Amino acid sequence: MKISNFSPMIMSPNAEELISLFEELGFEKRHTKTGLNDEDITHVRMKNEDGFHVDISDVDRLPQDVACIRMNVDNFEEAYDFLVERGFKNTQGDKIGESKSGKGTAMMSPTGFIIVLSHHIKNHD
Repeated sequence: MKISNFSPMIMSPNAEELISLFEELGFEKRHTKTGLNDEDITHVRMKNEDGFHVDISDVDRLPQDVACIRMNVDNFEEAYDFLVERGFKNTQGDKIGESKSGKGTAMMSPTGFIIVLSHHIKNHD
């Protein structure tokens, strides 16, 4: 399994406020995806001039912000199994969000931190 991205991510019911905050800190929107996970979730990837990234996802069903780590890998199943073998649980039960550009889910460790595991497919329509 190769990790192609490892960066902070914030899932928030107040994503627009966070996006504005990070824009004030010098980050710019680089990529936006909507309708993720068969829900009304919008994900924004931001980057500053020094090359630092932060991802912000608008998740209305959360009562508060959740800071986590986004980990993009070349082999989703291998990474998923790796985390499960170490006690991580899929926060959505057995559900894996899929689209033509990738798949992913949030995995919670036994101690409570979250890795948002994703596989981005670069060759899509």
